Amino acid sequence: MTQHRRRSAGAVWLRETAIILVSAFILSFLVKTFLVQAFFIPSASMEDTLVEGDRVLVSKLTPGPFDLSRGDIVVFKDPGGWLPSSSTADQGAVAEKVSQALTWIGLLPQDSGEHLIKRVVGLPGDRVASEGSGQPVTVNGVAIDEPYVAQGVSPSDISFDITVPEGYVWVMGDNRSDSADSRYHLGDPGGGAIPIDNVVGATFIKVWPLDRMGLLRNPSETFTEVPDPS
Repeated sequence: MTQHRRRSAGAVWLRETAIILVSAFILSFLVKTFLVQAFFIPSASMEDTLVEGDRVLVSKLTPGPFDLSRGDIVVFKDPGGWLPSSSTADQGAVAEKVSQALTWIGLLPQDSGEHLIKRVVGLPGDRVASEGSGQPVTVNGVAIDEPYVAQGVSPSDISFDITVPEGYVWVMGDNRSDSADSRYHLGDPGGGAIPIDNVVGATFIKVWPLDRMGLLRNPSETFTEVPDPS
């Protein structure tokens, strides 16, 4: 009788544990799919705001219920030709499958295989330009003071002048000297701007490493004087 009770108690424990684990996986998957997803920073293109190895959380409510704004840092899917083809290090078939499963569920941060992270500088209809040679970037004719640009780096060494098409945004890295952003894709569809449909979401917090944890606030004051597109 005692042995039977022990078996029953063990079965109950296994069942409850399985329910908790499955519920946790489902909840994590739903959060990752509809609300928040983790990403890590693969390069120096967003320094000094974000450095290689930082982990950030991305709100999937923007764009969506909330509109994109100038100054938002966004993660977006490569529209084609932005990322070099590269092979990932072989970590073994089993380890790779486990990593893929945990990433799909949302328990591991998304890798940089097909995603990039940049700052929105121009919205649909905005005219974004620079004369290059260290001259400031202008949005709708207003030169903007960009405090987030990496220290000692000029706003742009490349000249450009584009009106952002409807359904697109113009994005640039904070480390302008080491960021193959919209400026380098002027001949692409959209003139270097990226489709809003490719935007996964807007970052709102750094979560790792712990000594760099902090909110990522939109520098709205940078664009206060920028008029709406005519």
